[in-house]
Amino acid sequence: MSKMEIVTIAKQECLAPGVYSMWIRTEDIARNARPGQFISVYSKDGSRLLPRPISICEIDGDYLRLVYRVVGKGTDEFKDYVEDDTLRVMGPLGNGYDVEAHEGVAVLFGGGIGVPPMLELAKRLPGKKQDKIVVLGYRDQNLFLKKEFDQVATVYIATDDGSVGIQGNVLDAFKEYGLSGDVFYACGPKPMLRGIKALSEQMQCPAYISLEERMACGVGACLACITKTTEVDEHSHVHNARICKDGPVFLASGVEL
Repeated sequence: MSKMEIVTIAKQECLAPGVYSMWIRTEDIARNARPGQFISVYSKDGSRLLPRPISICEIDGDYLRLVYRVVGKGTDEFKDYVEDDTLRVMGPLGNGYDVEAHEGVAVLFGGGIGVPPMLELAKRLPGKKQDKIVVLGYRDQNLFLKKEFDQVATVYIATDDGSVGIQGNVLDAFKEYGLSGDVFYACGPKPMLRGIKALSEQMQCPAYISLEERMACGVGACLACITKTTEVDEHSHVHNARICKDGPVFLASGVEL
């Protein structure tokens, strides 16, 4: 169940140009959080009423790690906070990944700022390190979080500029390295997710994808973040689902991309 809390910042650091890691100490949110969920972070500037949704990167007892990219005034504000500063947040929000949903080899795809939410999932999935394959896509050689992934999975890299790994995207790396798996998990931009959905259909394996979308309320009331579905939604009685409430994680075969 989600809850509003005033949380304390335990640590913040810059991982790459424009990418920051923030650890926060919570009362209840971390204990109830699951991989794939997110929290809404509120600005202290009264002119910015809507919170910023940030995916959960890691969960450790009463602590949550948020890894985010500065893309606007809200996240630009967050990057300046330091240890012992406080923030108002709501969470955990959304529908996370089911870590018991598969048998065999799991392939995790993370593209850009879709990389962070895959870390806790990689840690939580059952099986040995060799049963967890992670394919990560970056802009360049700034491979934030790679060391953490290396500890829990077998990692393959794609970069836009070809500075590390395969030049291209995560699908290019998957094909170039001759990878395969029994279930896919993914988070990243929509073109990437569209390609992974097609690949899962071709290989006849399930794919669980986390959709990125602009959100307003974060709790499903405003219907601002809608995706088309193959089934009728119980809330709106049409082929729609609310990404913030019904997602952000969906079975790829159940949504239209």
